[in-house]
Amino acid sequence: MSAIVLGSIHMDMIVRSDRLPKPGETILGWEFKMLPGGKGANQAVALSKLNVRTGMVSRVGDDFLGRDLLDNLERNGVDTSHVKRDPETHTGLALIIVDKRGRNMIAVARGADEHVSVGDVEDAAGAIASSDYLLAQLELPIETVVHAIKLAHGKGTRVILNAAPAQRLPQEVFPKIDYLVVNEVEASLLSRVRVRDLRSAERAGRRLVKMGVGNVVITLGRMGAMLVKGDGEVVRARGIKVEAVDTTGAGDAFCGAFTAFLSEGKPVEEALQLANYAAALSITRVGAQEALPTRDEVLRFAGEQKFGGKM
Repeated sequence: MSAIVLGSIHMDMIVRSDRLPKPGETILGWEFKMLPGGKGANQAVALSKLNVRTGMVSRVGDDFLGRDLLDNLERNGVDTSHVKRDPETHTGLALIIVDKRGRNMIAVARGADEHVSVGDVEDAAGAIASSDYLLAQLELPIETVVHAIKLAHGKGTRVILNAAPAQRLPQEVFPKIDYLVVNEVEASLLSRVRVRDLRSAERAGRRLVKMGVGNVVITLGRMGAMLVKGDGEVVRARGIKVEAVDTTGAGDAFCGAFTAFLSEGKPVEEALQLANYAAALSITRVGAQEALPTRDEVLRFAGEQKFGGKM
């Protein structure tokens, strides 16, 4: 079982303070952390932690941040042979201020993420063709993501697109997506059906299937997740009650786990529920990549939930 991830790699620089600054104001913070991030990198690490042979297509800058992020991916078992070091720009980064109430202000400088090109995808064509799944998101240039989806589809590699952050996609690419994974906001934008509850989520999913997508997964927070299959069947994964510590990266944990369990041959209904367990488990821990669970942890947690155990 193998997967290749096309996506962003960046560093999160986080300052914690009592409150958020006003325009033009300087405030003093009380904690600083520098943590690996980017939806692509998070999902690649999630896959690798779940015992999937994982490669990545992306770019970092030729700077110390890029070196640190590549080292981190490699420590987590991700093949970085198709991650280029770009001397013309900086590694992507996010500057984040978080107040004591958990509110934040974020400024993202995409840097090398913006430079991931169609040529980079072509250079990785052999790796994409030899993978069971391509997993992509929308933090890179749309034309690059669309080209990768078309290439993977043409090579017989199954495509999972996590359409985040929310933005429109060309209609021509929908029939080449095996599984579209979206939250309420993303589903609403793409389907033009406002998702507010389970009934409207199902309508949105059916609309997207009608537009050509193979299968649609809508994540619904506390309500769990919904799968609308291409044949019209609807499957739900129940919500999991946990004590939330940090919701950062929960969506990435879900996407990585869903892809991982599909790639090992689990029925899609089981992969959906296990992905929901992985996401729930991740929010009981601090951080994004640090919080991503291993395969054994997900299966153990699933067993505890099934038999009424507690965390």
